[in-house]
Order: sequence, then structure tokens, then C-alpha cells
Amino acid sequence: MTTSIRHIAKLAGTSVSSVSRVLNNSGYASPELRDRVEAAIRTLNYTPSKGARMLRGAPSRMIGLMLPSIEVPFFGILAHAIEQELFQHGYQTLICSTAENMDHEVRYISMLLAQRVDGVIVASAFGSIEHFGVLRDARIPIIAIDRELSGIADDAVMADHEEGGRLMARHLIDLGHRAIAIVGAPAHSQPIQLRLQGITAEMAKDAIAPAIVAMAEEHSFAETYRLARELLASRPEVTAIIGTTDVSAIAAIHAIQDRGFSVPSDYSVVGFDDLPEAAYVFPRLTTVAQPIRDVGRQAARLLEALIDEHHTGDESRQGAIVKVPVTLIERDSTGLVRN
Repeated sequence: MTTSIRHIAKLAGTSVSSVSRVLNNSGYASPELRDRVEAAIRTLNYTPSKGARMLRGAPSRMIGLMLPSIEVPFFGILAHAIEQELFQHGYQTLICSTAENMDHEVRYISMLLAQRVDGVIVASAFGSIEHFGVLRDARIPIIAIDRELSGIADDAVMADHEEGGRLMARHLIDLGHRAIAIVGAPAHSQPIQLRLQGITAEMAKDAIAPAIVAMAEEHSFAETYRLARELLASRPEVTAIIGTTDVSAIAAIHAIQDRGFSVPSDYSVVGFDDLPEAAYVFPRLTTVAQPIRDVGRQAARLLEALIDEHHTGDESRQGAIVKVPVTLIERDSTGLVRN
């Protein structure tokens, strides 16, 4: 037989309304009454249904996490860090992998609304974000991650992508490289565009510009490998390649080696992310490290604080854009420019 609050009230020797006050933590309940009710709950192994909690407006303890693709290693690591941090604080995470498809984003937003999530962490793949307005209108706390979501989320946690671009360019310039190519994907990604801005701004200090910028729409090893092969065949003056991600940089290393050249003797290659694979590829990849797990944990904690403010009605705090510092990790894939 299904246990109800009537059974709890009978066992605790109190009224149904008193049990309801204890369950919902609403109204006064003496410590002695609370102890009796909680003892009865334990004895009867009572768990309130999700539907009942939603009907009375209690928090769902669920968080929506919307990412472009968890197949991309960066987002897989990010999702794990966020899920673990939220789980430790009593939240369950609904992970939505949108495959960089706007229709998928719209459908996932409807699902998150139906599930009455307490908050959402979003990395949208698109510049057009009007479809997120329904979350804002429903007063659901939103944190943008890895990029800003201006007009929808006042808070964002992200690596300093532009500074990372400057670090990549400066490292190669200091090694004597001037004919520097850029390979990456996806072209529409806000973080990638910020890295490009940093690269070109740093190169401009030395009155140089990228030899070629080859950007794919799809973030995959195969696509960036194809682009790297093409630029190696068409631009022999290039001496260094910047991969806008580690995946792109590793693809470039494979393309160089498959054409019979050496890294870094013939070509230097630098990436961005510092994925675990960066330290194991041969040669080991020089890369700009962004603290992926720290970004995820900070976003989760910021959302938890935002949810608490929302529930208490204290929403006077100004939004914050948190830019987490990045560092250059110099390994074996970069060296002095070839003669």
C-alpha cells in the first residue's frame, strides 16, 4: 500500500496539516513535533512524489545543462565537472546535448520548462538567442558558460579566450615565426571568435597578419585534418599552425606527419584547451590551458547562489562575467622557425 501523509500523521499522533508543515518547512512546528514526524517518515520509508512536490511549488532540485555537443572532449569534461559539483549539493542534472542545432535547443528548452528545473546552465552554439527568452520570462535563474548570453543571462563563467589567443600568437612570434596559419572550428563559436581576435591583435603588434585562416563549420578531427592538409599543399611558406582547439591542433600534427614533415622541425603547432590527450600525442602538444573543471565548478556554485537568491526574493545583486585566467603550457610541438 502506498504511504501517504495521513499514515504519517496517524503514526506521529498529529494532524495532516502539521505533517504538511514539517514536509514543506512552512509555518511553525515545535522541535518535539518535528522529531515525531521525521521518525514516522523514516519508519514508513516515505518519499514525496515528484509530482506532489511540483504541485505545491517546492524546488525540483533539478538543473538543466545545455551544451553544443558532449561528443567534443572539452564539453564532456565540463559536463562531468558541473554534474559532480551539483550532485554534491543535492541537485540532479539534466544534460541536453543540442548537436549545435537550434531546433534541438528550442525543444530542450520546452522540456526543461516542463520539468520545472530550478536553474539552467547554457553554452549556446548560436548568436541568435531569442528562443531562450521563455526561460528568462519564467524567472528561471540562468548562467552562461564558456561564452556570454547577453540579454538572457546576466552571469557567465568562461576562460579568458582572447588572452589565450594572444598567448598562442606571442609564443610563436617569439620563436621567430611570421608565416602563421590558423585552423579551427566551428566558425560561428563565440569562444573561437574571441581567440581569433586575440591572435590577430597580438600579431598586429609585430605588423604581421595570419597567412591563412581556415575555419570549418563542424568541430571534428576529420574536418580540421582536411583543412590542414589543404593549407600545407597550398601555402608552403607557412612555418607554424595555430589550432583554435586541441582537437584542431592534433589534427594539424597528423596532417603534417602524413605529408612526410616533422613537428616542430618543419612546422610548429600550438593548441588551446589542454585536454588530457595534449600530453600524450606525439610530439606532446604546446597549448593554452584553460581550467575546464574549475570553470564548470564555478558555474555550478554561481547558479546555486543565484537559485538561493531567487527563492529568498533577494535579487538585487548585479550580474557578473567571470573570466578564468589561462596559461601557456610549453611542450614539444613548437620550436624555432625553420631556416
